[in-house]
Amino acid sequence: MAERVAGGRHWWEERWFVIAVALIAAIPLLYPQIPPLVDLPGHMGRYRVQLDHDQITWLNDWYEFKWQLIGNLGVDLLIVPLTPLLGGDLELAVKLIVIAIPVLTVAGLLWIAREVHGRIPPTALFALPLAYSFPLHFGFVNFALSMALALNLFALWLRLARLGKLRLRAALFVPLSCALWVCHTFGGGVLGVLAFSAEMIRQHDRLPQDYATLTDRARHWLSAWVRAGLGCLPLALPMLLMIAWRSGEHVTGQTGDWFNWRAKFGWIVMVMRDRWQAFDVGMTAILYFILFRGMRDPTIEFSRNLLLSALFLFAVFLVLPRIVFGSAYADMRLAPFMLAIGLIALRPRKGVSLRGASTLAAIGLAFFLVRIGGNTLSFYLYAKSYERQLAALEKLPVGARLISFVGETCNNQWFMSRLQHVPALALERKLAYTNDQWSMAGAQLLTVRHRLRGFAHDPSQLVTHEQCPREWWRPLKRSLVLFPRHTFDYVWIMIPPPFDPALLKGLKPLWYDPATRSGLYAVDHDSEGPKVSREELIPPPPSGTAS
Repeated sequence: MAERVAGGRHWWEERWFVIAVALIAAIPLLYPQIPPLVDLPGHMGRYRVQLDHDQITWLNDWYEFKWQLIGNLGVDLLIVPLTPLLGGDLELAVKLIVIAIPVLTVAGLLWIAREVHGRIPPTALFALPLAYSFPLHFGFVNFALSMALALNLFALWLRLARLGKLRLRAALFVPLSCALWVCHTFGGGVLGVLAFSAEMIRQHDRLPQDYATLTDRARHWLSAWVRAGLGCLPLALPMLLMIAWRSGEHVTGQTGDWFNWRAKFGWIVMVMRDRWQAFDVGMTAILYFILFRGMRDPTIEFSRNLLLSALFLFAVFLVLPRIVFGSAYADMRLAPFMLAIGLIALRPRKGVSLRGASTLAAIGLAFFLVRIGGNTLSFYLYAKSYERQLAALEKLPVGARLISFVGETCNNQWFMSRLQHVPALALERKLAYTNDQWSMAGAQLLTVRHRLRGFAHDPSQLVTHEQCPREWWRPLKRSLVLFPRHTFDYVWIMIPPPFDPALLKGLKPLWYDPATRSGLYAVDHDSEGPKVSREELIPPPPSGTAS
């Protein structure tokens, strides 16, 4: 399967280089105390309940936590042994796990490239910035961890096949595939697609190549297809786990929004979405240019093995709906990885000069370093934003009943504040109740017990200036008037849209940041809140829309 190339290694193929670029991938995450990923603070709030609900009784009044076997437990399980090893420092445990994700992603991509091509082609370096893809920025940490592990397991699958250790591979991948599924079901599925496509090529090349007609060729590929399926049986056990999981009691979540081509095109453009749209889209355009150039450049070719893998992933991307079992952005998550596999499928043809290959490797390394530099600056700025907002927690007592409102816009802006779930850090640090936890039976281990007239969980923490079409977010005015004041003792407002200060009636300021107009307030239960008419709370629909 892998074409072993004679001759010494070039500098980009050396082990020290692979270790170096893998460690460089960790740099953007070194400074932030909390990795600034959109959903991660929400996960961290859940981890705190998971670790402490047996000792902190009031957490059980607010949340219900039950262990069960689901395909979404990667970081949830890792923090159990790691946090005590770090002296109970949950934040450090989470940070170390998140740092491991891009490191493992880079290592996995380069390992796959080496197994398939026989050495690391210089073109593979262009795929490395995808270690910081949009799904990671969004905070899908269990998914991202499972994908990083899936890449490395796929490389191991290829290596054992190359060495002829098929029985050992079968024995190892029964438990390994199950562990990957427990980390996140998506990683297990992608490993199955990659392994099946690679096994098809391996089986095809092992069969006699004596076909003379198209019918013989079709039979040849059909035989390879069947043999590949049999070879991948060690990866089949997670399918039974999936059936048991999704057929259990209290498992909800719809699957829908099929063939949303506009959204799919957006996900293809946004594979490296971070902060600066021109920078992110420009870097992404370079990757697609390299991919398409590989189809026309006579000095570059595709590996049949990885090209088929990329095509299989692309087919899955086209068929996959946006929402699977209630989990959104399912197809979006796959986009950067199908691009990465396509990029590492490229290699210079035989006869390309060492100087030309070295130049290509130098350009690829420079591309990677520029992107990592941009991610590092972006994460530094996000970390500073987190630090500014988290100063409010110094004024919040332990065990507070807190409701939070985070400003959002109706426009789908490229730049995201990443503060949407920062309120959960009050739960993580102060054991406070927060209204940003999400509950989906069968998908998370935590559910919210409180029934607070629409202010119990996500997205009740998101507020806007006006009612956004097709969104559950409330205008800030409506939230400040309607939230149940007798239930909450504190209100935390972050980067709010413009609003009338009169809406803060009955709230005593404890902390205020004039630069972002964010504030922490104590609820005065002896004072009435603002009075607003129903017409002001529920404005008429915009002109031209149905009432």
